[in-house]
Amino acid sequence: MTMTTLLMALLLATLLITISFWLPTTLPNAEKLSPYECGFDPVGSARLPFSVRFFLVAILFLLFDLEIALLLPTPWASQLPNPLTPMLFATIIISLLTLGLIYEWLQGGLEWVE
Repeated sequence: MTMTTLLMALLLATLLITISFWLPTTLPNAEKLSPYECGFDPVGSARLPFSVRFFLVAILFLLFDLEIALLLPTPWASQLPNPLTPMLFATIIISLLTLGLIYEWLQGGLEWVE
């Protein structure tokens, strides 16, 4: 049983590797070979100014990504004998981030085009 499974897996892997070498017909061109630089032309001048809105969206993404990391232990904290403190901290984090998002929205910081 084990030898048959191993032989079938080896045969399937060899077949897929062989097909992957013969099947693709990639034709490299300038678009495929150039690195993607967040929508900016990597061949142009390095002195072009970046949009502040681009950095604002990136910082907001990092902030909400951090929120997920901070709130990840909350389900396990609910199993503690006294879950009030972790739930209070989670509520404070969510409230602060919600207030910050509302402030950013009202100030027009989330509008990409003016």
